[in-house]
Amino acid sequence: MGTDRIARARWIALIVPAALIAGAYGFQYIGHLYPCEMCWWQRYPQFAAIVFALAAFVVPARASRLLIVCAALAIFLSGAIGVFHAGVEYHWWQGFTECTSTMAGHGGSVDDMLARIMKAPVVRCDVPQWTLFGISLAGFNALVSIPAALVILALLPKGKR
Repeated sequence: MGTDRIARARWIALIVPAALIAGAYGFQYIGHLYPCEMCWWQRYPQFAAIVFALAAFVVPARASRLLIVCAALAIFLSGAIGVFHAGVEYHWWQGFTECTSTMAGHGGSVDDMLARIMKAPVVRCDVPQWTLFGISLAGFNALVSIPAALVILALLPKGKR
């Protein structure tokens, strides 16, 4: 029973962040919704969770549990950042930044760089680019990540093995 629960936890720890990152990149490259700085902050722990979860598939069982816990904590952290970001978007509290910009390409003349800066989309952290039922992408990240992390942790057997 315990091995089955660990296997489920390991798969959830891999599938959830992979799906969320795939969705984020889908919205970015297909939907042309460029990430703000706080969107990137949510992605970094998901990247870490994917690495932890993948590593949990190749290490011995004893180490696997620790890696799954690390993945769950990273997923939870991403969700917590999503709560903070959603609060900034809904103007419940002030964020650390008000806008960021992505600038494709590097180098070239000063005029080339200035032209790229002027063409780059300005993405504000305090304005959601997309919502569904009043919930932003940051809100959806929180609604998926936090419960998923708790489910992963609940699936793991208690105590030392």
